[in-house]
Amino acid sequence: MKSTHHGSCHCGAVAFECELDLSATTSRCNCSMCTKGRFWKLVVPSADVRVLRGADMLADYRFGRDMIHHRFCTRCGIKPFGHFSHPELGDCHAINLACIDDLAPEQLEQLDVKLEDGKHDHWDREPEHAAWL
Repeated sequence: MKSTHHGSCHCGAVAFECELDLSATTSRCNCSMCTKGRFWKLVVPSADVRVLRGADMLADYRFGRDMIHHRFCTRCGIKPFGHFSHPELGDCHAINLACIDDLAPEQLEQLDVKLEDGKHDHWDREPEHAAWL
């Protein structure tokens, strides 16, 4: 079941709200972007995400196959979400759960987490070394 949650970057210049289904599987991956940024994502339809403040503070970074728009705050550098188009899911956002302000640590501990081997483009399997993710 979806519920409305609020998030922000570190400095607060960017604020957003989104509809999240906390029973859905979240993921962490070992690609260079997610590893360096410690990104923990939950993919949602883009229609479920609304930027409330700071759209003008968001910059876009793309690499590799240029498929994902990594959106980050130009003031503090934190990435609250990424934006991409998926062949089956359509227009999506990958929400950085670490940026959701109204989730308690106890709620985060209860989330289902899938580990992905994005470093080798094997999204369907867990990395060989994953305890640190």
